[in-house]
Amino acid sequence: MVDQRRRVVFLWALFFLLFNSSLEQLNVPLSSRVERLALLQLRSSLGLRAKEWPIKADPCFNWTGIQCQNGRVIGINISGFQRTRIGSQNPQFSVDALSNFTFLQFFNASRFALPGSIPEWFGIRLVSLQLLDLRNCAIISEIPSSLGNLTNLTALYLSDNSLTGIIPFSLGQLSRLSVLDLSQNSLAGSIPSSFAFLGNLTLLDMSSNFLSGTIPPTIGTLSKLQFLNLSVNNLSSSMPPQLGDLSNLVDIDLSSNFLSGSVPSDLRGLRNLQKMIIGNNLLAGALPGNLFLPLSQLQFVVLSHNGFTGDLPDILWSMPELRFLDASANNLTGTLPNLSSNANTTTAVFNLSQNMFYGDLTSIISRFSFIDLSGNYFQGKVPDYARSNASLTENCLQSVSSQRTAAECASFYAAKGLTFDNFGQPNATQPPPSPPKSNKKNRRTLIILAGVLGGLGFIALVVVVLVVVIICSRKRRAATQRGIGVGAVPTGGSPPLPGVSLNFSSLGEAFTYQQILQATGDFSDTNFIKHGHSGDLFRGILEGGIPVVIKRISLHSVKKEAHMLELDFFSKVSIPRLVSLVGHCLEIENEKFLIYKYMPNGDLSSSLFKKNNLADDPLQSLDWITRLKIAIGAAEGLSYLHHECTPPLVHRDVQASSILLDDKFEVRLGSLSEVCAQEGDTHQNRITRLLRLPQTSEQGSSGTPTAACAYDVYCFGKVLLELVTGKLGISASSDATMKDWLEATLPYISIYDKELVTNIVDPSLVIYEDLLEEVWAIAVVARSCLNPKPSRRPLMRFILKALENPLKVVREEHTSSARLRTTSSRGSWNAALFGSWRQSSSDVAAVSEAPTNKAEGGISFIRSGTTGSQESGQNGEGGGHSSSTRWQSKEIFPEPLDEHDEEGK
Repeated sequence: MVDQRRRVVFLWALFFLLFNSSLEQLNVPLSSRVERLALLQLRSSLGLRAKEWPIKADPCFNWTGIQCQNGRVIGINISGFQRTRIGSQNPQFSVDALSNFTFLQFFNASRFALPGSIPEWFGIRLVSLQLLDLRNCAIISEIPSSLGNLTNLTALYLSDNSLTGIIPFSLGQLSRLSVLDLSQNSLAGSIPSSFAFLGNLTLLDMSSNFLSGTIPPTIGTLSKLQFLNLSVNNLSSSMPPQLGDLSNLVDIDLSSNFLSGSVPSDLRGLRNLQKMIIGNNLLAGALPGNLFLPLSQLQFVVLSHNGFTGDLPDILWSMPELRFLDASANNLTGTLPNLSSNANTTTAVFNLSQNMFYGDLTSIISRFSFIDLSGNYFQGKVPDYARSNASLTENCLQSVSSQRTAAECASFYAAKGLTFDNFGQPNATQPPPSPPKSNKKNRRTLIILAGVLGGLGFIALVVVVLVVVIICSRKRRAATQRGIGVGAVPTGGSPPLPGVSLNFSSLGEAFTYQQILQATGDFSDTNFIKHGHSGDLFRGILEGGIPVVIKRISLHSVKKEAHMLELDFFSKVSIPRLVSLVGHCLEIENEKFLIYKYMPNGDLSSSLFKKNNLADDPLQSLDWITRLKIAIGAAEGLSYLHHECTPPLVHRDVQASSILLDDKFEVRLGSLSEVCAQEGDTHQNRITRLLRLPQTSEQGSSGTPTAACAYDVYCFGKVLLELVTGKLGISASSDATMKDWLEATLPYISIYDKELVTNIVDPSLVIYEDLLEEVWAIAVVARSCLNPKPSRRPLMRFILKALENPLKVVREEHTSSARLRTTSSRGSWNAALFGSWRQSSSDVAAVSEAPTNKAEGGISFIRSGTTGSQESGQNGEGGGHSSSTRWQSKEIFPEPLDEHDEEGK
């Protein structure tokens, strides 16, 4: 018995000894000399800095990103590292030393430049790998088929590179794989059928490639799949009904492909689905109502730019979790439902623009935080509850600006056998009521007085115009003699000078009309995109599978020289920030065709709530970093037109739909048919100021935008505000409703109080404290662009500097001797950017009276610290400010050389 007890005690002692020994082995210095030499070789070949990998320290304890177990390296993470100066001169995919790490379980080099191809030996020597992360590494060439041998892999990230070729069939052997991300590359071919064997897959992202063929029905066997993204490819045919077997699916994005047919009702098996994006396809037919009935978790739905017909299913108006619905640019029709007035309001955003909805506006509009009904056929009066949260342009409504013509509305309602109310006015056959007789004398007196005053004013105006014209013509002659500039489209839309032929060699390829018909499917309705200013836009596929956008210009409806003006512009101005012209077709007498490069991500108006790669938040829209990138890209394009061309060129159509986005969300400015040279010159501006003439209005006498750079700046301010608030349609609308919204929103943008902006920030954004200042700064720049006085708006080159250095716009530096710049220094950027904040005490009062609490449904911010105290002095032209504060404007923006720079054209 005693021996047995001794044996038990001995066994327990041996167990604890072995256990403690194993614990010590988990955290011991690097024991393998081969692996240490391999780390030093990797350190040298990649040019890693001593700051992260100090040569004299033990890698297991002191090297950043190195993880060891039992004295052997099991993990290497160099994500986001910076190379040494010498190492960055010739960066390469030099990782041969990795083959010596036989126990390596994960390798993460995301956001670290590795230009070159993935070695074939990766799939032969690194057989223990469980995670391989090579996102955004500048990798080229094809995916090696040997990666299919890494059967222990659970996560493979290869996104945001320049990978080409087809997806290897061997990847289907990775049966343990849970995450596969191949997005944002140049992969071609079809989706391998072997993917049906990836039974443990929870995330599959192959978006933004050139994949073709069909979506394989076998994808329905991936029962654990939660996130599926195949957007921005060339996939065709119909949506397989087997997608409905993915009962765990939370997020599906099939947008920007060439999918056709109808939406299968079998998708109702997706009971956990929260996000569905199938916009920008060729889908058609009615939307089955029973499809959405079981999808009670849906929160984000995009059906835009398809060919859907019929009514919008009633269930979509009352789904409890739905936060965003975009069904724009379809052929949907019907009237708005009239739900009970006691229905609960929601924070949802609906976009039903560019359809064929009609009838009266109902109380259901009041339920949404915002609803876009523009481009339909609604008629009648606009209720008060619809003026603050709805975009209503291009309809048939009474007392609302920018509506359709009476003939267009009457024709639409007549085709449906309905009556059009003629905007509330009597019919043309009925004489208008005569004015009361008692007012005839007063009216005659007013007419005479107006005629006298008008005649005097006209004489004065003629004198001023003559002076301005003389000075302008002198300067133009001087500029012509100097032979300056790029050359621009003639002001006012005049054709190129007679006898001067275009250089067609710089204008892409000349296509035949037959090629155009073949590319667009005889201009089928399924390929129709939208009506542009100068023509209709269609999707097209050229020979070789190259996607393009084709603009058909009818010379019966636009100026005959419209296409020549645009071609003349492309022949003289060519920068990466403008949409690329692929070619043209000019052989038809009354129709001309311009062919542009296809932009996979469409435009800003359709992408703001479309792209999302974050698996933990399927509702998040474009992240803030991408939004800021888009703002900078658009500003670069406009800055070039305003400041690098002589004379300056004015875009005149700056809005979200004109900002096109390629596969990497780089900006290409489109809608170039309105570009023209800026009217007037610096002498005119000075004479205008000298004689104290009224500032040029935003609209010319013909109703078109004035050719002034300040007009572009104002429109760009609305784009910035759209990026900050997420409110659709800001930049595209100029009606009274939108102006009321701006008046209610701008007081929340205060240069003195960062917290106010949280009330208007897009609720779908998750902004941490370190990014909140950036959002605040961009809102500040947006408000300065929206100054009602054109002369007080900043120049576009200053705006670009502000966007590139947003924190310096609002950040304060506390010193004992620094003083805040005042608007008395007319040559400073501070006067140009912040002058609008100090023009009147009423503006300051509006800011101070704005609510400080977050609006209902607003965004939550994650704090990392407390904010500074608010400056006390806020009124007066540069007076009343603390002497311990100064704005670092001079460090951000170059000082203007004269008054002309400050006035902002």
